[in-house]
Amino acid sequence: MKAILSLFYFAYFSLVGVYVMYMPKALKGFGYDAVAIGLIFTAAPFMRFLLPFIFKYYIKLTDKIYLYALLFTFLSSLLFLQTVDNFSAHLIANLLLGAAMGVSLPFVETISLQQLSKKMYGKIRLWGSVGFIVISLGLGEIEPSPIETLYYLIGTSFFTLIFGYFVLHYDQHKEETNQESDSSFSLKRYWAFWASIFLMQVAFGGFYTFFTIYEEAQGLNVQIISYLWTFAVICEILMLYFQGPLLQRNLLTILKIATLITALRWLLLYLYPASIEVAFASQSLHAISFALYHTAAISYVFSLYSQKRLAQQFFLGISFGLGGSVGAFLSGYIYGEYLFLYESIITLAAFGMLLIHDKRKQGM
Repeated sequence: MKAILSLFYFAYFSLVGVYVMYMPKALKGFGYDAVAIGLIFTAAPFMRFLLPFIFKYYIKLTDKIYLYALLFTFLSSLLFLQTVDNFSAHLIANLLLGAAMGVSLPFVETISLQQLSKKMYGKIRLWGSVGFIVISLGLGEIEPSPIETLYYLIGTSFFTLIFGYFVLHYDQHKEETNQESDSSFSLKRYWAFWASIFLMQVAFGGFYTFFTIYEEAQGLNVQIISYLWTFAVICEILMLYFQGPLLQRNLLTILKIATLITALRWLLLYLYPASIEVAFASQSLHAISFALYHTAAISYVFSLYSQKRLAQQFFLGISFGLGGSVGAFLSGYIYGEYLFLYESIITLAAFGMLLIHDKRKQGM
């Protein structure tokens, strides 16, 4: 089971790596401007946001639906080849990819959280980071053309389909047996927490969509930028491997600390935009602002709700979905000298929402 989960995470986040790190540059090579790139990268996260509401009222996340999602992840990546020269058609292909990926990851995350300890989860999940780093280093050395980037996207989506299929054999919870129905799932009770994770991902929008382009504008070549991505993921891997003892502590406190450190991370990029040393220092904080934050957040959500799969869908939908969508859209318009200053301010607002959530929760 551990090997199959590791391979799935490796393939899935290799796909994410191609999409996040190299597709913006590929689209630029195909003639897209910053606003168009921002709009394209709004599509997939927006679908991740819509999906949980559909599953809350109309569809159960069953094994069959999961398999369809894996298949459509691959098929939608094939559509990228046919649609990249047409903005509207390519936008639709991105919507399909976002929908498919938004179903498969929560399904696998629920299996992992149910069957693995917090310590072991990090050691399995780090293989996703390894996949990301392989893409960062490999494509950084190759410097693929825009069309070659699409081929790598298709290849990683194919292996996601293959390994995702085998994960299904380890699902011991074919149907959720919660006392509460999915329709009773409530966001309002913990609205400040959901607002916080939304804002946190809005602030990541500029980083995920424009970090490569931003650093190129500072005079760094693609190879150095790939090293920056790689260094961040190495720090992430180390955190995932050793974070077990930290996760035995108060998860909400961990989220607060990680959010504040993330605000500092973006501020450093704004204050010292041309400094390679500061860029590496900022990337080192990915260990906390992504790895530790992500594990603490999904574990915290897992503890709040009895509807485990739906809760993970909403986490992905509101954070990487709505937050990522708004963040990508917004970053296309605010891209420039003050991009990461704005991201830092938005992250501080996310911290404020956590303080409100903590106060409200204590009063429940």
